[in-house]
Amino acid sequence: MTTTDPPGRERVPVAPSLSMFDPMFAGIDEFGEPVYLDIVYHNLLAGGESGGGKSGLLNNVACTATLATNTRMVLFDGKLVELGAYRDLADAFVGPDLDHGLSVLQRLLTVAINRYYWLLSQRRRKVLPTDDLSVIVTIIDELAVYCTLFGTKEQQDKFATLLRGLVFLGRACAMPVVVATQRPSWDMIPASLRDQFGYRAAFRCTSRNSSDIVLGQDWADRGYNAVDIPPTNPGAVLLLAERGLPRLVKTAYLTDEQINNIVDYAEWIRRPTNPAGRNGHRREWDMAA
Repeated sequence: MTTTDPPGRERVPVAPSLSMFDPMFAGIDEFGEPVYLDIVYHNLLAGGESGGGKSGLLNNVACTATLATNTRMVLFDGKLVELGAYRDLADAFVGPDLDHGLSVLQRLLTVAINRYYWLLSQRRRKVLPTDDLSVIVTIIDELAVYCTLFGTKEQQDKFATLLRGLVFLGRACAMPVVVATQRPSWDMIPASLRDQFGYRAAFRCTSRNSSDIVLGQDWADRGYNAVDIPPTNPGAVLLLAERGLPRLVKTAYLTDEQINNIVDYAEWIRRPTNPAGRNGHRREWDMAA
């Protein structure tokens, strides 16, 4: 026997409701135990040579954010294609345009500061899941191109300064920052910036110095050296969480087909339902322009 849905009640695909405030599955450790990351309250820094698996970790974050309720993304991708699949889901998608990147970072900082004024009025120190505020996830793929390749030296320095401010301010106001680079260096990631990242992921590196730049000084001397990760094991990473020891983790991997399927579904569930945008939260971003 077949049934027919009444007009206006057509069947739609469903999926479990996700929240960025829930732990995000990142992969399994060397003992086969699952590894979860609390993205909202921890910035994430990923570094290592090309092909090591950084994009896989970034895609895990981006796909989770696309399916999470009350969550928005701001994406920086100098090559356009690493995060390009999510461009229609992002509030802002910055390509090889440093002027655009600076404008977007400045707006993000304005939103962050406004949120702290609101927290002050509520006598609180951080945004909670019960607050009527969206999580804004900023993902930057290949930091080096924005700090060394595009624009003038003055613009590159300003980008680094604004990014440092966003990393510093974003954690408690539900605006986490995820950054990846295949060129870890002290001028690119000074200790003052690195130490603001609660999560640090060192994929295979070409030198002990590069591994320490991502994880922190002297970790290689203590036996945690990303140089030791075999080049035949992409996705393997030394993951350092706050106040912990680096763990050898195999990050979860999504194929391009799986990513596109997730994006297609996310575009459907995120379709606009009112002039203000999904759930009306786009007003907050627009007011920061």
